[in-house]
Amino acid sequence: MAYESNDNKMESIYSKRIRAGKRRTYFFDVRATRGNDYYLTITESRKRFNDNGYDRHKIFLYKEDFNKFIKALGEAVDHVKTQLMPDFDFDAFNHDEIEGENENENTGATVELPAAEHDDSKNFPSASSTEEVDKW
Repeated sequence: MAYESNDNKMESIYSKRIRAGKRRTYFFDVRATRGNDYYLTITESRKRFNDNGYDRHKIFLYKEDFNKFIKALGEAVDHVKTQLMPDFDFDAFNHDEIEGENENENTGATVELPAAEHDDSKNFPSASSTEEVDKW
């Protein structure tokens, strides 16, 4: 999804949207730095109860942390599924995929969203530059 062409906006190479209820949506966006390096942004967007916009929380995940992140996430989810809630039917929540909500899953297609709803307002030039994230 291309945003306005200026130095403060980044282009998404790939975007995946997951709706989680009526007010919450997760976005997984692959973005490129100016040096053609890639990183992932994970955004939680929640519609405010007074219907006055969205609250957004964003995580920047750089390529050198992908494997550690996936491993830790998998271990945490597996712990909940096998140790804390072994009898719970987690597959009961797969209705979005059945209904075709996630048709873009493996196509590389992007989902167009209004810039105000899903906006990156900072430019993060390199995976090694954590000072930029700390300022954000």
